[in-house]
Amino acid sequence: MLRVLVQEAPFDVAAEMARLTASRDDIGALASFTGICRADDGLAAMVLEHYPAMTERALTRIAEDAMRRWPLTGCTVIHRVGRLTPGEPIVLVLAASAHRAAALEACAFLMDWLKTKAPFWKREEPREGAPRWVEARAEDDAAAARW
Repeated sequence: MLRVLVQEAPFDVAAEMARLTASRDDIGALASFTGICRADDGLAAMVLEHYPAMTERALTRIAEDAMRRWPLTGCTVIHRVGRLTPGEPIVLVLAASAHRAAALEACAFLMDWLKTKAPFWKREEPREGAPRWVEARAEDDAAAARW
């Protein structure tokens, strides 16, 4: 089971976990990651922009790649767009497998690749000063390169 969503609305982590594991007896491990908007350097909000069809295709390809690389029985990727304020969830990744190593590794892979290969444009709105676009970071590229 593969589920990929790009949406403005918040997501319910528990509901998504329940959806992925419902009526399944082949899942022995469920790894998850929830990214949350934080208030670094006086951040008031972050705006995520995207081209819908392009973004959904890219996220689906990344999730399908994880499904091929690890023996996953399910995968969920939900990424929010629009204006998000500190404390709001941005991204949810769930990786289900019979065993924990595959679930944990796939979850880490998904986050590293989403961070570097997903076509989102991020603009930070500070409490003071002009908005600024977020540049790619070398440490994110290094993390993705390990895969």
